[in-house]
Amino acid sequence: MKNRLLTLAGCALLAGAIALPSFAGADHNHGEAAPAATSNSPKRQPDGSVFLPKNSQRQLEVRTLVTEEKLTPQTVELTGRVLMDANAGGRVQPTQAGRVEAGPRGLPQLGQAVRKGETLAVVRSSASAIERANQQAQTAELRSQLDLARRRAARLAQLEGTVPQKEIEAAQADVQSLQQRAAAVGGSLAAVERLTAPVDGVIAATNVVAGQVVDAREVLFEIVDPNRLIVEALAFDVELLSNIGTASATPTPGVSVPLRFMGAGRTQREGAIPLQFRTSGSQAVPLAVNQPVKVLVQTKTMVKGVPVPAAAVVKSPSNQDMVWVHTGAEQFAPRPIRATAVDGSTVSVVDGLKPGERVVTQGAALINQVR
Repeated sequence: MKNRLLTLAGCALLAGAIALPSFAGADHNHGEAAPAATSNSPKRQPDGSVFLPKNSQRQLEVRTLVTEEKLTPQTVELTGRVLMDANAGGRVQPTQAGRVEAGPRGLPQLGQAVRKGETLAVVRSSASAIERANQQAQTAELRSQLDLARRRAARLAQLEGTVPQKEIEAAQADVQSLQQRAAAVGGSLAAVERLTAPVDGVIAATNVVAGQVVDAREVLFEIVDPNRLIVEALAFDVELLSNIGTASATPTPGVSVPLRFMGAGRTQREGAIPLQFRTSGSQAVPLAVNQPVKVLVQTKTMVKGVPVPAAAVVKSPSNQDMVWVHTGAEQFAPRPIRATAVDGSTVSVVDGLKPGERVVTQGAALINQVR
């Protein structure tokens, strides 16, 4: 009976302790409270549109444009590559093997401007031990023959009047010939070749350092004129040759370099016809030799479309081209479109967009990220 009373007393104390309120210590902290959700923040609506408040539009620098239908040339997109203009660029190669030495201004650096005829480097001939020994032996033999020829010419000169004059002149000619041969062979042991710039331009590539031993015909420097470059593209449609209007190259999105059509080859390469374009303009273009570019050829055929900046076109979650249309003060709706490129910075929307609608031209990629 006594044990039962003790058990009941313990349960009562435990229940009382559970029922009493507990207080945390002075240093106890549960962290900052979660911020209350606000309805005035950018968010994606259930129908796919985006709610973007005015202050967010100003922060994202959203810009729009009222569309207008126009006639634009039909454009064909080709894959091209930048090449060196054969009349405005060149390569510097030695004609003999040797060791490279710096020129008067030192070895040229990338981007350095050079003038035609300027000495870029010096190649001092270097021969193997066997070649050097053969040259020295040939030099010694020529010197011995030269000594004999001089003695013979001196004896004939003393017998002038008793021997024919033609024999005296022949002996003197032999002496001069041997002197020149000995000088030529002796000079070849330490021949020096000056490498000069073939054209005016800038150094586009350098493949040598001071003291390097190079072989003949090895390309040491490449010189290009940044204002005169060639872009070559491959066309698989033969009818395009008679329908070419203007063209432009797009090295990066949003950058357009105007091109001028030069001509087309009459021999197929990889099943296509090579087309050559020349960069136009007096300023240096943002292109480099061997750089792959996208070539947009505008044909003479005109089509109706709504031109918009290329930055306005973004990708939907299904990887489809679309634009954002400003439908309300703080509402933006996605519009799937079908567009063709006009040049590197403009596209023509041929389906999915109506004239008079306000399209986002700046900040479309940021709106596309709102979830």
